Amino acid sequence: MRKLGLLFMSIVLVVTLSACGSNASGSSSGSSKEIVFWNPFTGPDGENMKKMVDEYNKTNPEYKIKNIPLKEGDMYTKIQTVVNSGKNVPDLMIVHAERIKQYVDNEMLTSYDEYLSDYPEIKEENYIQEAWKIGDLDGSRYSIPLDIHSFVMYYNKDLVEKYAPGALDDNIVTFDEIKAAGEQSQKDKITSLGVTWVKPNILSLYAQNGGELTENGTDPTFDNDQSKASFQQWIDLYDSHITNKDGEDPAQLFLQGKLIFYPEGIWMNNNLRDAKFEYGLTNAPQLTDDKSKMVNWSSSHQFVMFNSKDRSDEKAKSVVEFIDWVRDNSLEWAKAGQNPASLKILDEPEYKEMAQSFLLNDPEEQASLKIFDYKYNGYVSEELDAKGIDIIFGKIPVDKGLADIQKTLEDKIAKDASNK
Repeated sequence: MRKLGLLFMSIVLVVTLSACGSNASGSSSGSSKEIVFWNPFTGPDGENMKKMVDEYNKTNPEYKIKNIPLKEGDMYTKIQTVVNSGKNVPDLMIVHAERIKQYVDNEMLTSYDEYLSDYPEIKEENYIQEAWKIGDLDGSRYSIPLDIHSFVMYYNKDLVEKYAPGALDDNIVTFDEIKAAGEQSQKDKITSLGVTWVKPNILSLYAQNGGELTENGTDPTFDNDQSKASFQQWIDLYDSHITNKDGEDPAQLFLQGKLIFYPEGIWMNNNLRDAKFEYGLTNAPQLTDDKSKMVNWSSSHQFVMFNSKDRSDEKAKSVVEFIDWVRDNSLEWAKAGQNPASLKILDEPEYKEMAQSFLLNDPEEQASLKIFDYKYNGYVSEELDAKGIDIIFGKIPVDKGLADIQKTLEDKIAKDASNK
């Protein structure tokens, strides 16, 4: 009896562990009537996405959504493995816009083409142009945008009034205005500009300088005069004590009321709401106050379907049904500090009062949104994240830094299987 009891306990344990393993992986659904949805929303915005999924599931669709948030790095690593194995591929996934070309060239994505005829409102004119066009490759639709999220600039209203009066009259703050403010504020130990995430700061300025990441779609062109001028702009500001010092946290400086201008993403707004002063949100730092030349670095979360032999046409159609529902119900995503890609959001009075809405309410602002659609943008991001801050802070000479970035990009691309 004791042996039988131990055997029974072992069977129960194995079954229990198997069930836990399946749930923990989040890779497969226990029900054929479920859509497994992977996304990278593990922060506060994950709560907003969960609310959206819950609301959709309350509409009693034939296929309910199983929401699986994963850490971004883990998610991108894991998707390569499951697609290669053909097992436990999610039915729907959110990826960043910059990755789509590479996935298409590696023949990893399923086109939406045959499913969109039943959802005529999922079309170009109903979405922000910059976010929509990224998913149209080789005449097929491989992604549908959830949002367009941009890197802009927060500012302390009291400090702007004191050190940069009039700078916000046109909602554009130029580097010259930032420098002039910093020359005045230094004596009071107030920093003018925060050195934040280098990639969007540099790429926004790089585009303003006329820079392109590639000329032929494959080979990188980053070691050039436009790139050097972009870095030099920040180096000069650092050397002139206009920016924060190396080792100082610009986020803390801003919250302490010791920083005038704080470049950051629109998604950071919810994190700043406890500030003890009034702050505003404006465009990223610009070279000129000419609105037609304005650039705000942006990216986009996009819905994609990775190739899977286990996803039926019926389930794929239900995936698109959910995406269509999101197009019509994206206010909750705006509450996360994001700008939904669906133009339906402009009909929401509550959205129009949100800080980030200025980017969509004005057609000229919409035109400023720039997504770099170079398919090796991921490699560019890795290099800027690894070396950019040291170039700005003078630890790596700008010429050497750009040469190193260019060489590493060339080496990575040479080894990339999608290089056709």
